[in-house]
Amino acid sequence: MSDGIKGGRIGSTLMGLRALAMLLAGLYALIWPLQALTVLVLLGGALFLVDGILGLWAITFGGARTGNFWFDVVRNTLSVIMGVLILASPFLATLLTATLLIYLVALQALFVGVLEMVIVLREREHYAKIWPVLLSGIAYVLFGILLLVVPLAAASVFVMLGGVLAILFAIGLFGLARRLRQNGL
Repeated sequence: MSDGIKGGRIGSTLMGLRALAMLLAGLYALIWPLQALTVLVLLGGALFLVDGILGLWAITFGGARTGNFWFDVVRNTLSVIMGVLILASPFLATLLTATLLIYLVALQALFVGVLEMVIVLREREHYAKIWPVLLSGIAYVLFGILLLVVPLAAASVFVMLGGVLAILFAIGLFGLARRLRQNGL
């Protein structure tokens, strides 16, 4: 019977370990956001490299032919090259990745803000009050401009926000692990 209890508690133990890993990752992102961003980019580079190598192996030896042989070769070769470039220069890769993503978010915010303002001004007769939508559009535009001006600071803020979300998720996982342990799972 003690074997059943030991084996039955593995779910709660694994859930607790998952929560602990999530908590540590969240704290790391809050305390060292730029280093956490570099770690994420390095993990992405490693993923590119492994994916490309496994893809090339699969189309060469594994029989994973999709009918688009040259597309698969080019795609997996580019994946290997990207992985090597990212891992060879993690600082530059982090800088380029963060800047590109922040610029994409900034352009989206500018586009949405301007579009909101244009639409509400064109169709003001359909709105009871236009000032909330105008303020929202202005806020989007200001947010986009802020991101364009300080992209790396914005990236670190986004990583810190991700850290806060990871900590909140970890708290939920700890609660689930506790509930699983109470139920003998």
